[in-house]
Amino acid sequence: MAYHTPSDDGLADDNPNVPRYYAWIVFALSFGLLISDYMSRQVLNAVFPLLKVEWQLSDARLGLLSGIVALMVGLLTFPLSLLADRWGRVRSLALMAVLWSLATLGCGLAQDYNQMFAARFLVGVGEAAYGSVGIAVVLSVFPKHMRATLTGAFMAGGMFGSVLGMALGGGIAAHVGWRWAFAGMALFGLTLAVLYPIIVKEGRIAPQGTQGAARGQGEADDKPARLPLGSLFGSRSVRAAYVGSGLQLFVGGTFIVWMPSFMNRYYAMGADRAGAGAAAVVLASGAGMVLCGMLSDRLCRHSPPRKITLAIAYCLGSCVLLSVAFAMAPGALQLALIGAGMFLAAGTTGPAGAMVANLTHRSIHGTAFATLTLANNLLGLAPGPFLTGVLADHLGLATAFQLVPLLSIASAAVFWYARRHYEHDARCAAAAAAAVAARAPAMEVQA
Repeated sequence: MAYHTPSDDGLADDNPNVPRYYAWIVFALSFGLLISDYMSRQVLNAVFPLLKVEWQLSDARLGLLSGIVALMVGLLTFPLSLLADRWGRVRSLALMAVLWSLATLGCGLAQDYNQMFAARFLVGVGEAAYGSVGIAVVLSVFPKHMRATLTGAFMAGGMFGSVLGMALGGGIAAHVGWRWAFAGMALFGLTLAVLYPIIVKEGRIAPQGTQGAARGQGEADDKPARLPLGSLFGSRSVRAAYVGSGLQLFVGGTFIVWMPSFMNRYYAMGADRAGAGAAAVVLASGAGMVLCGMLSDRLCRHSPPRKITLAIAYCLGSCVLLSVAFAMAPGALQLALIGAGMFLAAGTTGPAGAMVANLTHRSIHGTAFATLTLANNLLGLAPGPFLTGVLADHLGLATAFQLVPLLSIASAAVFWYARRHYEHDARCAAAAAAAVAARAPAMEVQA
């Protein structure tokens, strides 16, 4: 019996009307901006040791500088994604990049902790909706059977951006000062922000059928046109996907933020070497996003529920590897286990993104990924660094790192709950999507 997902609705097209070469150009530029996003976000981590000494900061206050960005992303991603869907995704993405780049420049100009905090606040505002709107743009120009691969690969840009932000930021800070590290990240982002709207055109990336539907919604104000929004939280599986993804990112996001400090304190590395060492660990996480997403699509193309089983395995595997690693003394074996654990910790990104895409209507994918981003930040990326900093102040960073991987067990339990209900929820979502597609022609006639 063939398995049907909500992507089999009347609006879905396994071969979007976009030339493949142009689709990859859109991906490359969107991916580049995501790298800039995370370079601007994570360069701060590379200079944590320098700021701690210069401004006499506690670990909790350092963690707050990182957590405020994730908090603003979590709070603003939903409304700003809705605004981007209405105002234009391409223009919105370009303006976001300009804002976070200028705010990153402001970090380099900050004279005290309060000014740095305000600049980081604006970095978070600028970056708030980029991930959700950017992945919606990417998914709109590629076939639906590539969703886990594309989601994992695109979101891996965050890891690669973190790698570059920490490695380059640490190197720049060690040679010319930490202020220039922020300036370098800002220049890269501003350059891409100018190029993006010149090359990526709104009219070329709009999926077939969506423009007419948008006109029908805007002019006729039909209540049925709003029905797809119900799929954002309409099933147990999609709600579990949000929560499971957020809990797992508590683990991965925390280690990304604090790894340079861990290298500095327990391996006696300077800012440049600590940044480079931490970057290698984060690179393993980025590779995990890509390769685990590809594995999910390859093994589970004809059985989407198996992707959730793989997500559970990734959670439990990462928990074991990281728990063992941080119980060991510093050394090569510990670093190898940390790298392997981070590889698996990020593996849930592709399956979780595919679940959200399959259980929500394609016309609201930007909003759906905004909801996923909201969960990722409010449950994981925002509280993780701060709570770990609080634990580090009281117990030491090494002990805090031993406790963090336990959150993966909770994530695995949530994904197991999603696995139990996925097939039923997917059939219901597919039926609802088909009903919406059947009403679309009538809406266009009324408009």
